[in-house]
Amino acid sequence: MRHRFVLLTLASLVVLAGCREPKVASYRIPKEKPPEPPMSGSNAGAPAAGADMANTAVPTANGTDLTWTAPAQWTAKPAAAMRKGSYAVTGENGATADLSITAFPGDVGGELANLNRWRGQIQLPPLQEADLPGVTTRAERNGLTFITVDFAGTSPNNPQRILGAIVPFNGATWFFKLTGPDALVAKEKNAFLAFLETVRAPASP
Repeated sequence: MRHRFVLLTLASLVVLAGCREPKVASYRIPKEKPPEPPMSGSNAGAPAAGADMANTAVPTANGTDLTWTAPAQWTAKPAAAMRKGSYAVTGENGATADLSITAFPGDVGGELANLNRWRGQIQLPPLQEADLPGVTTRAERNGLTFITVDFAGTSPNNPQRILGAIVPFNGATWFFKLTGPDALVAKEKNAFLAFLETVRAPASP
C-alpha cells in the first residue's frame, strides 16, 4: 500500500510538471548602429578626376573675362549654361565639331584630372602624372600660359578628336576645347592654334 502511494505521488508530480506553462525569456537587443559617414576632407565637393564637367554643379568663374577672335568659318552659337563662348565648326558631308569655352574657379581638380576627363569623353585611357610632358605643349602668349593637347580617339566607328587648351587666369581656369570627328578636328588644328593666339586678358584701365 505504501509503495502504491509513492507511485501515485510521483505520477502526479510528472503530470503537474507537464502542464506547467513554459517560461518565456525576453532579451533587449541593442539597435544596430548605422555606418559612419565618410570623413570630409579639403577636396570634399570637388569634381572627381574622371567626371564629366557637364554633370557637375560647379559655378562658372566671375570677374574679368578673357577675350578672343574666332575664325571666320566658325559659327557662333547661342549662349549655353556654363559656357563663356560656343561655336559650331562644319565640314564635309554634314560633319560638325563643337568649340566650347568655359571657366571655373580655382584649378577644378588640377591639370591631370581635367585632361583625363577629356580623354574619357573619347574613350581613351587615363594618363599618369609622368605622362604629362609627352602629351602637353606649354607656351606663353599675351601674358597667359597655355597648356595645349591633341587627343585622337581610337574607336573604329566614327573616331573623335579633341584639341584643347587649359589657361589659368585670375584665380580661375579657362578651357578651350574643340571636339568632333577626327578628320574634321584635325583639319581645323591650324585654325584652332591661330585662334588661341588671339586669346588675351583685357587691357588694364
